[in-house]
Amino acid sequence: MLSPMALGTTSLSQAIFVVVDLETTGASPKKGAAITEIGAVKVRSGEYLGNFESFINPLSPIPDYITQMTGITDLMLAKAPVIDEILPAFLEFAGKHNEVIIVAHNAPFDLSFLKSAAKELDITWPKYKTLDTVTIARQVLTKEEVPNCKLQTLAQYFGTTTQPNHRALDDAKATTEILHGLLERLGSFDVNTVDALMEFAKTAAHIQRQNYWGLSSI
Repeated sequence: MLSPMALGTTSLSQAIFVVVDLETTGASPKKGAAITEIGAVKVRSGEYLGNFESFINPLSPIPDYITQMTGITDLMLAKAPVIDEILPAFLEFAGKHNEVIIVAHNAPFDLSFLKSAAKELDITWPKYKTLDTVTIARQVLTKEEVPNCKLQTLAQYFGTTTQPNHRALDDAKATTEILHGLLERLGSFDVNTVDALMEFAKTAAHIQRQNYWGLSSI
């Protein structure tokens, strides 16, 4: 078991990543949108340690455009568990905040929904280290290599075996493969530990705020 201090000095080859993806009824929990599906993959050193997948009943109708995009219908969710059951189960799957790094593609989107749900359920959100694959991709890939940082574009660039399809687990699996491709590229930036990765991501985010690519990430 890693101590809070030990995680930072852990080499990336031994770090545990929990890659998560959500499907939702809309763009923001602040506008009443809710989670309809969650998928996650736990990996270490390229080894898959486990998957988490569940539909979630949002207790509200799914907009037609969401159904057209994801294929998820109201009928599919009618008997699904509600977020009250699923969020604690996901947090148990993810593990302790001092042992794992939470990863997502366009992470602010997914984390906004997860943190909002935790707040509504009076659950203290763990102080996870978090990583956005969009931020890393924009810093280690050039415009000549990829025209944008959409999940589909990066999946094609890295030749992922799982193709993104707007379903949570498949998108999480594709993001996991993209993460591994990005971590390989980070070796040339002397990023070899969790602390170095977090610092790189922080610096990359700052650079992009100052000199933004202007690329879509979804």
